[in-house]
Amino acid sequence: MARLLWVVQKPVYFLGRQWNGVDIASVFTLTAIHLLALLAPFYFTWSAFWLAVVLYYVTGVGITLSFHRNLAHKSFKIPKWLEYFFAYCAVHSLQGSPLEWVSSHRSHHQFTDTPSDPHTPLKGFWFSHIGWIFDFRKRFGSYDGRLYNVGDLKKQSYYKFLHYTYPYHCIACGVVLYRIGGMPYLVWALVIWIASSWRRLAQ
Repeated sequence: MARLLWVVQKPVYFLGRQWNGVDIASVFTLTAIHLLALLAPFYFTWSAFWLAVVLYYVTGVGITLSFHRNLAHKSFKIPKWLEYFFAYCAVHSLQGSPLEWVSSHRSHHQFTDTPSDPHTPLKGFWFSHIGWIFDFRKRFGSYDGRLYNVGDLKKQSYYKFLHYTYPYHCIACGVVLYRIGGMPYLVWALVIWIASSWRRLAQ
């Protein structure tokens, strides 16, 4: 009976709920990345393309090996310096800090397909696919985030540092890429690379 009630709950309205700065920044970032991606045909070079492919796989290893398997599930242990290196690679996918990503994923497994699942399918395809990304309070309970299930990571100053600074690492990477290869590198080796890596966001 309880599961039946979950299915018939009221839909989540995208514009009719309370928004905060994190939600607005998420919408702005996602929109900007996809609009910039439209420039890709006009700035294509083979070097930029292959650099995007390399960076796609580097961040892919970071997300799947570090955020997902190593940090969220604790499937294996590696030397700390290597753990931190792979986590730093994952940060450049612009999918959130290690604390946020791991907290959401652990909650997803703890409350799979229930109203407490951060990207529950019970609130519809839109919400489970992308709407949950724009609802910070749904994922963490408040603006500052009640990251209750990542106490092991919050004890490590490195992950706390990345939690508060992760967007700036991507911005710095974009500046470096632009300085090296101009707009082709910015559009392909940053924008296309990040947009492609976002397919891993809701694992």
